[in-house]
Amino acid sequence: MSDLVGRVHAQLVDAAGGPDDIERVLREQAPLLGAAEHVAVREEIASRLRGLGALDPLLADPLVTDVMVNGPGVVWVERDGVVGPSSVEIDRAELDMIIERIVAPIGRRIDPLRPWVDGRLADGSRVSVVGRPVALDGPYVTIRRFPGERPRLRAFVDEGDEATVDALRRRARAGETIVVSGGTGTGKTSLLNALAAELDPATRIITVEDAAELALGLPHVVRLESRPAGTEGAGAVDFRDLVRTALRMRPDRLVIGEIRGPEAFDLMQAFNTGHRGGMATVHANSPADALRRLLTLVLSADTGVPATVVADQLAAAIDVVVHLARGAGAVRRIAEIVTVHESLETRPC
Repeated sequence: MSDLVGRVHAQLVDAAGGPDDIERVLREQAPLLGAAEHVAVREEIASRLRGLGALDPLLADPLVTDVMVNGPGVVWVERDGVVGPSSVEIDRAELDMIIERIVAPIGRRIDPLRPWVDGRLADGSRVSVVGRPVALDGPYVTIRRFPGERPRLRAFVDEGDEATVDALRRRARAGETIVVSGGTGTGKTSLLNALAAELDPATRIITVEDAAELALGLPHVVRLESRPAGTEGAGAVDFRDLVRTALRMRPDRLVIGEIRGPEAFDLMQAFNTGHRGGMATVHANSPADALRRLLTLVLSADTGVPATVVADQLAAAIDVVVHLARGAGAVRRIAEIVTVHESLETRPC
């Protein structure tokens, strides 16, 4: 059956055919196909001609959080916290088609000079595409999906731990500067969302992200997203420039999707000069590692400020680090909450 789908799909693509041509080509290729099989094949071909083809059923599954295409062949997924192969297989032709449908709407392309693209799908899912020559068995596609209903603070603590929920809510509303740390897939963005959702609805929030993932559900939110250079090598919007722009837009709270570069210096300066109450995430293995990483990122701005001075300023800028960890069964929980004081030392809350 998959061979028939492939043949019909290839013929339609070669002839620039669309969904209206499926019935005709299918009857030419398989005139003796049974009625039930005919309908099933027709629907699968139609799926290939729209959206992301064979990946659409995976993206429609609410339990699937990650879709991983490791080149032609079996597609892997993380479903309900478990990573494994799916029942979907794709060939190189369909994979190329899927990549074109991902990159074309965002004005990008994959070529040997820049063989990767990061962006997002129409539903907000984050997507990364890596092509040859760096993708040896590729091209590769990785899609990180986000739940339609964002979790609240209670989702990140053990059942009945209202004390932690109340403490985080008080800190957010009191205007403390909060950094959320953790490894990949620990729920940093989701927790950032949950913290920001606890703010007064009248709060003017400005978000800055590389790929827009936050969905705060509050009425006074201004969203900014950086942009890489286009196909002609122009039109890039730098993340650090966006942070500076956001500071001129009268934010009550500044929410940064992820600190990953020299913009850390601008944020540190902002948090120390009247823009308290900001929130951000950073990749790290512990709260102490998070602070060390932030120190390194601030120094990467190459301002000439001595490391000891930067450490003191950073300690004054950040009030608390909330660290997330991922346990058995992909359960994401707050592992530590520490306050920051004197020279980047931490102490449990």
